[in-house]
Amino acid sequence: MTKTYHVRRFQPSDADEVSALIIKTLRITNSKDYSAEYIENDVKQFSPEGVIKRAGWTHFYVVCDGDIIVGCGAIGPYWDKEDESSLFNIFVLPEYQGKGIGRKIIETLESDAYFLRARRIEIPASITACAFYRKMGYTYKDGVDVPDEEQLFRLEKFR
Repeated sequence: MTKTYHVRRFQPSDADEVSALIIKTLRITNSKDYSAEYIENDVKQFSPEGVIKRAGWTHFYVVCDGDIIVGCGAIGPYWDKEDESSLFNIFVLPEYQGKGIGRKIIETLESDAYFLRARRIEIPASITACAFYRKMGYTYKDGVDVPDEEQLFRLEKFR
C-alpha cells in the first residue's frame, strides 16, 4: 500500500518545526556537498523568524505525514517580475527522502498561481539537489552547468 502525504499551506505555528526540518536536512544531507562553515551560514537564515519572513512573500507549503511536517517548499516572484517566478526552500527530512515527497512538493508548486502566471521559473539549486531538479525537467540557465559564486546551480524551466 502506498503511503499518502498531506500537503497544505504553511501556517506561522509551523515555523519551529519547519526551521528544525530545514536545519536537520542541511546538516545531514547537504553537508555531503558543502563545508560545515557554508552549512552553518545557511542555518542562520532558517530560524523560525526567518521562515515566517520567507513565507510572508512566497506561497509556502508543507507536506505532512500525519501530524509531522516532513517536507516543505515555496514559490514566489522572481525579483518582483509578473512573468517569472522562483522556487525556494525545498527540503525533505533525510529519513523521508526517496519516497516521492520532493516530487509532490514540485507538483504542488507547479500548480500554484505564481507558477501558472510565469513563462519562466528559476531554481537556485544546491549541488545536493541539482540532479533531482534536472529529473523534474529543469535545465541549466544559459547552459551554465557549474555552480556560481554562491555555490548554487541556476536552473530554469519555461512554460
